[in-house]
Amino acid sequence: MFRFFLLFLGIQLSLFGINLLHWVQDHAVLPWTKLLAQISAGLVTWFDATAAAQGKVLWNTTTGFGVSIEPGCNGIEACIVLCAAVLAFPASWRQKIKGLILGCVAVQALNVVRVISLYYLGQWDATAFDFAHRFLWQGLIMLDVLVVWLFWVRRVSGGTQTAPDHAPAPEVVHG
Repeated sequence: MFRFFLLFLGIQLSLFGINLLHWVQDHAVLPWTKLLAQISAGLVTWFDATAAAQGKVLWNTTTGFGVSIEPGCNGIEACIVLCAAVLAFPASWRQKIKGLILGCVAVQALNVVRVISLYYLGQWDATAFDFAHRFLWQGLIMLDVLVVWLFWVRRVSGGTQTAPDHAPAPEVVHG
């Protein structure tokens, strides 16, 4: 457990450090954030033609209201925490790669829901938007990371606790 914790912290610090590099920000983080805005706008336009994406902003072309997807809101930091947990856990590389891909997809899918909900909440009520943005969604995204990781751990660990190999035989009483 202590080994997992140290690996988790070390990997997390390394990934967060890499994430802060200007080159990574310019060539990975910002393009991803713009794509996230486009994906969100694409989904919203299925039932609301007034939505559009411009750079990292999902905005309403009629009202002018928009949500800018900033660092911490693009799901990358949540994926870093998930990646660190998966990489630190003792499992095969095949299992880890599967966990990384499926886990990050799950986190990012929920993050798209987050962005879209904030887009609508902001147009409806500024107080509700502020609460959801600062507290509710921050907690839900990290809860998603935890649930996805626990689901993955259960799956790679076999899913159940096994009985000892040499459990005592039950006593049979004949009456």
